[in-house]
Amino acid sequence: MTDHQVASREEWQAAREELLKREKEHTRTADVLARQRRELPWVAIDKEYRFDADDGTRTLAELFDGRSQLMVYHFMYGPSYQAADPVNSSIADGLDGLLPHLHARDVTLLLVSQAPLVKLQAYKQRMGWSIPWVSAANTDFNVDFGASAAQEPLRPPGPDEDGLPPVVAQNAAAAGTDIPGYLSESPAVTVFTLTSGAVYQTYATTWRGVEFLMNYYPILDRVPKGRDEGGAWQTWLRRHDEYDRQ
Repeated sequence: MTDHQVASREEWQAAREELLKREKEHTRTADVLARQRRELPWVAIDKEYRFDADDGTRTLAELFDGRSQLMVYHFMYGPSYQAADPVNSSIADGLDGLLPHLHARDVTLLLVSQAPLVKLQAYKQRMGWSIPWVSAANTDFNVDFGASAAQEPLRPPGPDEDGLPPVVAQNAAAAGTDIPGYLSESPAVTVFTLTSGAVYQTYATTWRGVEFLMNYYPILDRVPKGRDEGGAWQTWLRRHDEYDRQ
């Protein structure tokens, strides 16, 4: 037996059609927001940034890899980290297979982190990822775009100012660092375009704004238990090679 409402097929269909109206409204609103993102003014990037990449040092313009659009995920992997946390790792898991499709639409997608390149390369090999991953250890890029703290640790926004969600301590331990070291990094997305040799920032988002990269959440939102997280927000996430150890 279940304590969830049970209905006839006809009653279910009527409820489903009512929900469908709201889903369509949501889709139309999302279409408007997508257009408004594209209509944001651009900011010219005049500062010279140089990243450590697998094939040597690259400028921001060179990260476009011959395309005109670049999306950067500021992957949380700070200098004190010994590994990436499970949440950021779960994001990268879902991006590898998207690369050919994004390249076909003139978009380069890559990860950038504050840790030295050698740490990123070792972790990338462990995870089996092919997505490009560069280090901003020798540049101000992550600090300038709000993804790494220059001095004080970054705190996630929220109504609870007296404490941090349990996932912070859990992720700090998984990353092999302490909480201040862990919070020196912030999840963020920055988007750029390259036109006539000049680079412009076109969009940015952070914290829950990066959920569009977490493609398991839209799936969970459509099954009976939903995200099923409650106060244990994201603490269920593991690296993909660790689930069988539970």
